[in-house]
Parts: sequence; structure tokens; C-alpha cells
Amino acid sequence: MPSKLLLRSAAALVGSLALTACGGSSADSADSRGGEKVVTVYSADGLKSEKGDGWYDKVFADFTKKTGIEVKYVEGGSGEMVQRAVREKTNTQADVLITLPPFIQQADGKGLLEAYRPQGSDKVNGADKAPDGKWTSVVNNYFGFIHNKKELPEAPKTWEELLEAKYKGKLQYSTPGVAGDGTAVLIKAMHDFGGKEPAMEYLKKLQANNVGPSSSTSKLAPKTDKGELLVANGDVQMNFAQSKSMPNLGIWFPAKDGAKPTSFALPYAAGLVAKAPHSENGKKLLDHLLGEEAQKLVSEVGGGFPARTDVKPTDANAVELTKIMAGVEIFEPDWADIDKNLTGYVDAWKSATGS
Repeated sequence: MPSKLLLRSAAALVGSLALTACGGSSADSADSRGGEKVVTVYSADGLKSEKGDGWYDKVFADFTKKTGIEVKYVEGGSGEMVQRAVREKTNTQADVLITLPPFIQQADGKGLLEAYRPQGSDKVNGADKAPDGKWTSVVNNYFGFIHNKKELPEAPKTWEELLEAKYKGKLQYSTPGVAGDGTAVLIKAMHDFGGKEPAMEYLKKLQANNVGPSSSTSKLAPKTDKGELLVANGDVQMNFAQSKSMPNLGIWFPAKDGAKPTSFALPYAAGLVAKAPHSENGKKLLDHLLGEEAQKLVSEVGGGFPARTDVKPTDANAVELTKIMAGVEIFEPDWADIDKNLTGYVDAWKSATGS
């Protein structure tokens, strides 16, 4: 598995506050600014489980038990989470924002983040954190696709195969510009096809088979598992975790015809929200997420890759994840270019596909 993990985006706004975990101790753990023992997290989806057994479920519960600070959680697509934080800028609600590239850079560019280097961030690769301390990856991850192993036992190998008639109405990918993983479809296509124009030409053809827009990437997995879809986009961490309860999911990586399968790192990156109502509690949570114990659970519980380079898991999930990534060529997107030109790329996609 590649040693240098780079940067990550996910689905649509779910929107309602969900309290996770309770209990605790330490009366002196109240936020010095707000006086409340609470912290609000806005996050891309993928790390919390509906069954309550995801990485967030575990580490939030541990955090509350340790500090007495209650975690309020809002989940949605990477782009939607940033948009929500922008709308609330004059009345900030979130304390911590966790999202995927290029949306974490977008959040920084919009002045939403405050510099804070969590304990343990010195063990995170330089490419996986902002030089000025505005954000730090807490879980590493890779972009990928899924297929239904029952209806389609052998995963497609190339982008070109997805143009075949058997995929008409059986293929779907989440919306670029809204979902992080949907935006990742654009990034990977532009890399694999050698630029914006050939990528848009391909995606225009693919639209004939595409079911249509989806603001949520995570919702495509159940459809694929049931056989409503044969192929969809996703990411390794989220889909690997989902496969535990969705046995028909298989992870694969498209290649351009004649080339190797490719992917790129797409981490969950966390930042302290500027003018947060419970800033001190936010800092404590970020410290906790990058702590050794929480990082050791990333693969075992979350199905992802630790952000800290000194944490090297050997659990069964870690072994299986290494096998999934074997033979996949990892490239590094030009995140500065993507951050600068994302609107133009999304507009080009809309024009090409008629979306």
C-alpha cells in the first residue's frame, strides 16, 4: 500500500442534529468561551454508521466518557457542509468541520477555518495537512468505484466498458460540486483521459447510461448491493465499511483502456471553525481524533487508513485493505488548480452531460 497518502469528498445534506454518546465526568471540561459541555461537528458522511458501530460512534462515545463533552453531529455532502457553514458565518453553529478535498481548501479560502495544530498532527504527512495549521487529515482514504458482485461477478476493468448497453439505467455517480466523491469522478476522469476536454467528451457519452444526479454518494451503495445498480462511485473507506452489512458490494478502480487502474488519496480533513461557539471543546475533540487510540481504530472499526504515520495497524481489516489497494497506481491531484477552477470544471460537466 502506498506510504504517502495525500488528499479527500462525499454526499448530500442529511441535515438534522443527532446526538452521539452520553455520560462522562470532569466538571471542569466546559468550554471556556461558551460555558457548555458540548461540541458540534459538521462532517462529510462515511465515518458514522446507522447501526451505531462506526468510527465516529466509537470515538465520540470515548470522547464523551473521557471529557463529559457531548458531541452534536450534522452529516452531509462535503460541498453542502461548507455551504451550510458559509450561510451561518454571522451566527456560527459548528465547532469542527470535517470534509474532503477540495472542499476543505474551499472552506479555508472562504475564511471558515481557524489555525490549530492538534496533538499528534506532527505525525501526519506534510501533504495531508495545511502548512498554516488550518486543517489536518484525521482519516486517510482513496477514491474508488463499487459493483454488485452477485449480478456482476467480475468488476469492469476500464472506463470504456461502462459505455456498454448492459449498464444503461444500471450506473450512477454522485453529483460533482455537491458530493465529494462525485467531484472525485471529475478529477479521476481528467487525470485518466489526459485533460478536461477528453474527460468531458467521455462523460457526455457515459450520460446515456447514467441514472441521474445523486447528492449523496453513500446512498448509492444500498442500491448497488440490492442490484438496482450494477456500478456506482464511492470511496474505499466508506464502501469497505458498508460491505460488512452489504455483502454484494465489491470495490474496484477504473482504468483507461490499455492503462493501469488509478486512484488518489481522498482523506477526511478536519479543521477548527473560526469564531466557533465552543472553540476549546473543538480543540479537545481534534486532539482526541488524532490520538493514538482513536487512530488505531481507524481500520479496525472504520475501515479506513490512519492519518498518523506512526500508527501501523495489523488487524484483519488493515490486511484486507492492503490487498484492495494492491496494483493500483496512486496519483497526486493538483489541488491548488482544482480549488481555483472547480466551478469551471463543474460547469463544463453540466454542459457536457446536460445536467
